[in-house]
Amino acid sequence: MVFARRLSFLLINAAFLICLIVASGQLSFGQTATPSATPTSEPSATPTVTSSQTPTQGPTATSTPTPTPDESEKKVEELKSKEQEIKELEAKVAELKEKGKTLSSQVDLMDSQIKLTEVRIYAAREELSQLVLDIDTATKKIGTLEDALENLTEILLKRIVATYEAGTVRPFEVFLSSNDASTYFLRLNYLEIAQTHDKRLIYDTQIAKNDYANQKQIYEEKKKKVVALQDQLEQFNNQLAQEKGSKQALLDATKNDEKRYQELLAVAKADLASIQRALASIGAKIGDVKRGEVIASAGNTGCSTGAHLHFEVYERAKVEGGSVVDKDTGEPIQFKLSNHLANGLNYINSGQFHHPLPGSVITSGFLHREGTHTGVDFAYLFSDRVTLGQPIFAAENGVAYLAQDTQLCKEYEKNGVGKGIIVDHQNGLVTLYWHLP
Repeated sequence: MVFARRLSFLLINAAFLICLIVASGQLSFGQTATPSATPTSEPSATPTVTSSQTPTQGPTATSTPTPTPDESEKKVEELKSKEQEIKELEAKVAELKEKGKTLSSQVDLMDSQIKLTEVRIYAAREELSQLVLDIDTATKKIGTLEDALENLTEILLKRIVATYEAGTVRPFEVFLSSNDASTYFLRLNYLEIAQTHDKRLIYDTQIAKNDYANQKQIYEEKKKKVVALQDQLEQFNNQLAQEKGSKQALLDATKNDEKRYQELLAVAKADLASIQRALASIGAKIGDVKRGEVIASAGNTGCSTGAHLHFEVYERAKVEGGSVVDKDTGEPIQFKLSNHLANGLNYINSGQFHHPLPGSVITSGFLHREGTHTGVDFAYLFSDRVTLGQPIFAAENGVAYLAQDTQLCKEYEKNGVGKGIIVDHQNGLVTLYWHLP
């Protein structure tokens, strides 16, 4: 009975090795094919053998779980703290927007927005730093796994060939060549050990291959996240510069005078009404314009306290039927500006738009003066050049139209009606250049 069991085991394993030879091309490192089955548990331990003929053990790949970023507890807690600070500052900004319409409340709002952006920059930098470390770790692991996988595959192929050559001897010949039963069973035991060892090699090779694929995936994902974070960090830095510049522009304009601030607020409200009327009464078509082409000059018409360019950007919009309308519904946007307004500085700083007044400074930012200022004001410093009459450039290719208010601005009648140019960029974006002569 024992002899029959041993003989049966030998024949089964010989057939197993022949199958391995046929599949050996799929196990080579660098090929695209993969084994048809992934082992879910390790094979049983190799039996103990006292014979000196024990098969030589090859290197074993260590099975490791898919790694996650190794952040220190201190870094984790620090980032969590910053995330909480960001939430608190966001809540404070929302609260300040609902407060009274005073200069002090506006300055407090700007200070909170600046602080919020600074914390976001810090958090983004810390996350970016950790990602760089994770990528370095993944790169080292990939190199180690490549070496291990190549070595395991080479050893496995040699074992398959050697076992196949040895397997051509029939069990009966093994029996005849054995001096006694003890030698015969020792040789059968040796073959069993060899088969177990080869199974282990296959298992380790598959584990190494899986780990290699996991590390490569982690590496690629982190690289993409680094690029996204770098873009986000650049946006935050630009936003911070804009917020600080806008705050300084407000302080310069008001001289920390509440009465002056209220006057500017009233002008902004009147100018918003003027622009809304102009958006619904677009004049003649000028024609096609190119990016960077001079389309007008800076002026001081309408509700304006001095020569400057008021620049606005509308998203999901187009010019149709003498009005700026919603791109999808065709409804006029004049009383739904909040659904379409965008910060023109973002388009300029990203390079998507040509600067309409190059070299100028911001004199009033987007949605300042309690949110009534729906664009960005640009002007030159008097020490640099006079703003009035300076060329204004098209932000991007499009079709230009004349636009003007239908009535004079109260208390600024001497400026005449507000005038401007609207450019439909025919991609869902429309730009306004306002206060033109």
